[in-house]
Amino acid sequence: MSELAMSFVALAGFVVGALAVLFYRNQIEAPSRTTEIESVETGAALPQGVASVLAVLPSSAVVLDAHDRVLRASSAARAFGLVKGDRLMAAELLALARQVRRDGEIRESEIDVAGHKFGQETTNFAVRVAPLGTYGQVLVLAEDQTERRRVEAVRRDFVANVSHELKTPVGALSLLAETIQDAADDPEAVTRFAGRMQHEAARLNYLVQDLITLSRIQGAEPIPTPGQVSIDEAVHDAIDHCNTKAVAKDITLVSGGTEGLRIWGDDELLVTALRNLIDNAVAYSPEHTRVVVSVRPANESVEISVSDQGIGIPEEALERIFERFFRVDAARSRATGGTGLGLAIVKHVAAAHAGEVSVWSKEGSGSTFTLRLPAFGGTAVAVPPSIPLETARD
Repeated sequence: MSELAMSFVALAGFVVGALAVLFYRNQIEAPSRTTEIESVETGAALPQGVASVLAVLPSSAVVLDAHDRVLRASSAARAFGLVKGDRLMAAELLALARQVRRDGEIRESEIDVAGHKFGQETTNFAVRVAPLGTYGQVLVLAEDQTERRRVEAVRRDFVANVSHELKTPVGALSLLAETIQDAADDPEAVTRFAGRMQHEAARLNYLVQDLITLSRIQGAEPIPTPGQVSIDEAVHDAIDHCNTKAVAKDITLVSGGTEGLRIWGDDELLVTALRNLIDNAVAYSPEHTRVVVSVRPANESVEISVSDQGIGIPEEALERIFERFFRVDAARSRATGGTGLGLAIVKHVAAAHAGEVSVWSKEGSGSTFTLRLPAFGGTAVAVPPSIPLETARD
């Protein structure tokens, strides 16, 4: 059992105990006065003090009477659709409540409920059901653990993918080292395999660098030391970094659009994002084509687009293109030395700048990735290059 689950069980046990003590004390210490209050929602009787305890619970809480009517339900229980009117809507919870009422034993379980939030198919709950008092009332506690399960699944996938990606170049380096040792008397073979080792070492280096970058920015936290960033300089640096790969394929890198635009952020992260977009465009473009980087103002934002004449992206893959390690064509990506993290880094860089990234693509016609980032000063205004950053900031 995970620490979170154990904490939930402990909290649920505390709540059940607290409610039992309240109920017992009301029955023993004040027999002459009424021990019940009227529920605003149903008009049914409820032990005194129960409503106050339920009101402070962060989880979904429901109290049922002996006839399965809802005496009290927290706002969370209604928001998740567990309760409607005076009825408990989850059949599994209702069955558990009836079992607890029959034998008086506390029960724990996990249930999936049809999603009540937009875009969410199901909600997973850790539930604890316990008897409450001696009148057939039952307390139901349900803790939403959908997000925790999603994070755990992402973490497992990430660890598995990282292990696989690291294993490939490390295994290749080990094999090549053995091959060179066996071919020590063949200078041509040593030279050839040494070149392969350099390629695999570079691939391993890129993967580690991308992992470090991704771990630094994936929390979508604000940039610690933002500053004024020149888009022109960032585009120039990114193109300069990618030019060698482009020349090798006779691909022309072109920049254009509005000059002098600036954003408030981190210049190193912006260059990293643009470099990944341009590298991606070059890797998936045929020889003798062009990759165009264009910049334009868009009211309160600056849009930077990277367009290629490449193979394009299938429509069914567009929704997953920014996932870590997702590859449309795994064989082609590995052949080009890609780590599968480039577009995930772009997405998180955009989020760190309070911006977004989008993609348009058509198979056989190329792709266009667009970074949309908040402009410095709240409005996208071109600043003459003769004015330094510090002066423009004032």
